[in-house]
Amino acid sequence: MDFTSFAQRAEKFRASSPTVYDQQYLLGVRGFLVIQAFFWVFLSTFVPVAVANSKDTSGALFQVVLRKGFSVIFWNEHLLYGAIIFLSARSLAIPFIRDPTKSQVARSVFTRGLTFWFPLAISLAIVKVAFSQTGVTYIFDFKTSTGNTSIHVPYVMPNALAYFNSVFNLLWVTHDFAAQSGSTAFPSQTLWMMNVVYMQSYTVYMTMVIIPYTRKKWRVQAAFFFVITAWWCQSWAWFTISGLLFADMVMTMDFKACSQRGISIYVFPSRLRKQDGSPYRIPVWVPATFCVLSGLLMQYLWIAWRPDLWNREFLYHSALYYTPDLNYDYANRHTPARNDIYLILVGFFLFLESYDGLQRFFDNKFLVYLGKRSMSFFLIQSTIIYLLGIKLFIRLQDVSKASFSGSVIVTLITCLIVIIPLAELFHRLVVMPSKAFSHICFDFITS
Repeated sequence: MDFTSFAQRAEKFRASSPTVYDQQYLLGVRGFLVIQAFFWVFLSTFVPVAVANSKDTSGALFQVVLRKGFSVIFWNEHLLYGAIIFLSARSLAIPFIRDPTKSQVARSVFTRGLTFWFPLAISLAIVKVAFSQTGVTYIFDFKTSTGNTSIHVPYVMPNALAYFNSVFNLLWVTHDFAAQSGSTAFPSQTLWMMNVVYMQSYTVYMTMVIIPYTRKKWRVQAAFFFVITAWWCQSWAWFTISGLLFADMVMTMDFKACSQRGISIYVFPSRLRKQDGSPYRIPVWVPATFCVLSGLLMQYLWIAWRPDLWNREFLYHSALYYTPDLNYDYANRHTPARNDIYLILVGFFLFLESYDGLQRFFDNKFLVYLGKRSMSFFLIQSTIIYLLGIKLFIRLQDVSKASFSGSVIVTLITCLIVIIPLAELFHRLVVMPSKAFSHICFDFITS
């Protein structure tokens, strides 16, 4: 294959990226999550008191204010988990809904694994080599000197076989995602999210194929039952199906026009109709606001008032086959798919899919730029913060005797200076070639 042919294939792939078309704002939402994820990892490492649901709750007043006032919205671990899965499901089915053919389904299913595997394998290889050389003693010392009990010391993979098995399991494990070595070896221990997103992709693929062949009303009604059952057994599928339903409604049901007309009230029709016979309608911002405020209220109550109730809801879900009784082992075994986060996301996407102004905000070039590189930032930023940021912070505190605030600011600026170009490099040298290679392989086996 000559270079010209390769370039043509790469350009064809670029044009069929799942969130292009007329929904660029979804990339902007991904870009916004990149910013949130960076602040969550950074603050969890250096200012844990300022992070929602942190094990460290005592500190300076401004840190407590940040946790109780801002962390729920701007650097919330559980909000990030839910938003990433919800947004992935919202985006994945776009190519098929645009082109509902068997070839499009086959392409999506085939390329998904290769697109994930190479970036995960390379990022985890970097982590293994780095920590094999530097060790993790300095992270233990950092935790001790700062009193940070929120972060975990990464597991050091002892050999190449352990590394291979860790990468292999990242696309194979179907439960207890966070317990696998690939995630515990990763700084910030969040690589399990890639496992969940990959697994939930197949929930989307198996469900989206019915869209061209079933009634719209039936799909909406069936989605409600799916969400309820998935919620009860604590599967991430209730987030996934909800994201897919939004994609379906936006692309096949003219959701924006319907939402701007308002939601019809058909209960007791004779009483709730206007004199001209048309039904009364509730503006879509009413249920959207209710969902967002309800979710935020619960988050603020658990964080600022009753943190002891934070995980209480998980007790009453079905326990995924590991106990015959109530879910008493939820603290170690549950999937962190939360009711309050779900309400926030449903309300947010109701707003996003209904109003042009919000879509234009997320369609700006900066957020779209970050969104296209979201995987690269996710895989690079934690490693740099742990390898460079912690060592620099220790030096500023112990050698230079800098103040805590000064050390945090210098570390923040330094990490950003290093992470941004490295993420761009990783995007161009690893992520994009992996995507192009996966499509080339599919074209080869089907030609």
